[in-house]
Formats: sequence, C-alpha cells, structure tokens
Amino acid sequence: MADAPAFNITDAHKYFSAENFNKAWELIEKSDRTGEENLAMLHAAIASLWHWSQREDVSAKNLSIGYWQVSRACNLIQQPDLARVYGLQSLKYAAELDPFYKGYACETLARAEMQSGNRVIMLEYLNKARDFAQQITKDEEKQLLLHDLESIK
Repeated sequence: MADAPAFNITDAHKYFSAENFNKAWELIEKSDRTGEENLAMLHAAIASLWHWSQREDVSAKNLSIGYWQVSRACNLIQQPDLARVYGLQSLKYAAELDPFYKGYACETLARAEMQSGNRVIMLEYLNKARDFAQQITKDEEKQLLLHDLESIK
C-alpha cells in the first residue's frame, strides 16, 4: 500500500478538476490542434471528470458538464462511439437540471449520431436539444446552444 501523500487530497481534487477542465476547454476551442493536442484534450477532459467524481462537493451538474466535455472531445477527434457513451452519462446527470444542461447533453449525442451516420437518431436528439433550448430562460444560454446546434446537419 502506498504511503499517505504529502499533500491534501481534497485540495488536489479541487485543483485538478478545474485545471484539467480549463486545459481541455482551451484545446476544444483551438481550431488547429495537432494529433498530440487532440489526445491531450481528451486526457485533460477525462482527468477533470475523474477529479470531479472524487470531490465531496460533486453535484449532478458538475458530472453532467464533465461527461459532456469528454463527449465533446470524443466528437472532435472523430470517436462517436465514445462520444455516445459519455453523452448518455451527461444526459443521465442532467435529468433533474435546467434545460440548458439537458439541451447540451442532447447536442453532443446528436453530434455522435451525425458522425456515425445515424441520421434518424441524430434528428431525434437534435429536435430534443432544440426543444430544451426553447425552455431556457437566460437569453445568452439559449443563443449559445442554438448556435452550437446550427453546425449539426
């Protein structure tokens, strides 16, 4: 068994959940990622999710966002099967959350189905995401989701 670390594990999970989320997000927004950066993006998103899952203050919202981020990274590197797995988890954790989170869970699932060539299922998720978007009361959040949905065809 390993010796107790010389640092506070709770603080480490707080630090690495946020640090890895931000690193993954930085790479998600980068338009010209290298192959190595694609893997770093995926690794950072998964590391962030894992550290969030270890935190005492983790919530369904944190997990829905974390699973969504991993799914988005998988979509960006053309791994729709993995994107679907993480997207379904995002949707599961979003079940009791605001429509914004449900909409984004459906958005990433629509992307996974688009990449997989499953047009019928893609349209089902896309329509659900649009329905959730119409339920969003914050205009900025609604416009953000609707803008992202425009790239799914």
